[in-house]
Amino acid sequence: MTQTSPDYKKLMARALIEIKDLKAQLNRQKDVRSEPVAVIGMSCRFPGGADSPEEYWNILENGINAISEMPKDRWDIDRFYDPDPGAPGKTCTKKGGFIKDLKGFDAGFFGISPRECESMDPHQRILLEVSWEALEHAGIIPEHLFGSNTGVFIGVSSVDNMVRLLGEAPLKETDAYYGTGCAMAPIAGRVSYNFGFTGPSFVVDTACSSSLLSLHLAAESLRRKECDLALGGGVHLLFHPGVFVAFSQARMLSPDGFCKTFDASANGYSRGEGCGVIVLKRLSDAIRDNDPVIALIRGSAVNQDGASGGLTVPSGPSQEQVIKLALTRAGMTPRQINYIEAHGTGTPLGDPIEVGALANVLCRERTEPLIVG
Repeated sequence: MTQTSPDYKKLMARALIEIKDLKAQLNRQKDVRSEPVAVIGMSCRFPGGADSPEEYWNILENGINAISEMPKDRWDIDRFYDPDPGAPGKTCTKKGGFIKDLKGFDAGFFGISPRECESMDPHQRILLEVSWEALEHAGIIPEHLFGSNTGVFIGVSSVDNMVRLLGEAPLKETDAYYGTGCAMAPIAGRVSYNFGFTGPSFVVDTACSSSLLSLHLAAESLRRKECDLALGGGVHLLFHPGVFVAFSQARMLSPDGFCKTFDASANGYSRGEGCGVIVLKRLSDAIRDNDPVIALIRGSAVNQDGASGGLTVPSGPSQEQVIKLALTRAGMTPRQINYIEAHGTGTPLGDPIEVGALANVLCRERTEPLIVG
């Protein structure tokens, strides 16, 4: 009986092929993690009657003032107003950016009973409408996404409705819909439930950065293939004077209602309402499906100020770090950036810190101007 010796040349050839296949798989995974995310649709509700991206652009292009006195249906502003920002229980401003109509909701269209609608947080109602419109803007029929792996990532930082319903109404008036009507989680969950989405769905609250962080998380979820389509954005409505009073006491609010960002006369910011949703898809999938590509998210990053001059005081070094990290992930250099949409707190403390961080990262080696809005 003879024993056949192994064919080492064939074994080596097979091993090389397997290694080559593994390298190709790793490269594909690497490409997915760094792939740009396409914005293929969007919709909004913003102050000044901006109920569409086109109307919002018209406001920006023509410099239209969208700040107004508080609507009469919110609360009795005269009862809580005092020009002295330190007056107990009072707010130093009557103005802000308000959405013109929060009552015209078609509950039947979304299969919601009139009784449940009464206890629903208006954040849920407006987000359902804007999410539907954003999908239509992308050329997608919302019903066709039922059961799809679509994610919902929404920034929310307002508990006004919860305070209004649970803090002021007599407990005997509390009904079965209060729980889902005023909690924050169902703001995103309602969209997933009504539209039949099965992807990740949650609310993000990091104060001023809530909506931006929701977009960062949506893009990362798409790159990790946790979802195939994502709705990202935020919603913020004002229904209770409590935060106005607190921010007035903290000297955060502009008494005249205008946010004079980067100006020597900056004296605080103006509170406002809004809802904005964008539809996101991996760029390769958007090209494959012939979707309209409006913009690309090439990279994003997130961190925290850490120990700074105070709980609400920004940190310049932390801001520099997160900008550098976002550039690295986007595969871009500072000189490739020609426009920045800044936070712009409109305060003598926050504005210089932000401008300093932007200058240190983006302006050291450039000769052309960096435009900041």
